[in-house]
Amino acid sequence: MSPDEVRARYARVREEVGPDVTIVAATKYVSVEDMAVLAQAGIEVVGENRAQDLEAKHAAYGDAFRWHFIGHLQSRKTKIVNEICELVHSLDSESAARRLEVPALVQVNLAGEASKSGVSPKELDGFIELYPDVRGLSTMPPETADPERSRPLFRNLRELGQQHGLPELSMGTSQDYKVAVEEGATMIRIGAVLYGDRR
Repeated sequence: MSPDEVRARYARVREEVGPDVTIVAATKYVSVEDMAVLAQAGIEVVGENRAQDLEAKHAAYGDAFRWHFIGHLQSRKTKIVNEICELVHSLDSESAARRLEVPALVQVNLAGEASKSGVSPKELDGFIELYPDVRGLSTMPPETADPERSRPLFRNLRELGQQHGLPELSMGTSQDYKVAVEEGATMIRIGAVLYGDRR
């Protein structure tokens, strides 16, 4: 993984999605050392899944990026997130909402997958009232080789956002971000298209 390679891929994605979509580089599988490559490549926003990794990476590269939290948020980890992040993409529990102090997107489980976090669409009304600084919604469709299978879920999220007056939509990963943007994503969370599958 070289800075030039990542920079070229980042520029290509930026061209595809346009200037108004926030590209969040998902760093779950990027080591602390390799964060330097992302900084050199001009990546602006990074999204971390685990609070302890967030803490370690921020300690090394605090000012190099804007930091988002995109993983499952446990209430006992909110203190770390409050200190570091400008936005949480994955608020879905009352206990975390009580402790969180930064703007958040509510994660909605549109596919009804038991293995995925998120509130159900019918719980959304009550959940939004719990937290005063909800900026929008996020969702994570099932993994698929066909991006078109994600489209109905992205459309559903956009409609839910419109119903609740929430403009920010975090949806779309390396597998389906182009479809997500067509359906109104304001943020995409991508890793593999920027620096290959590192799992």
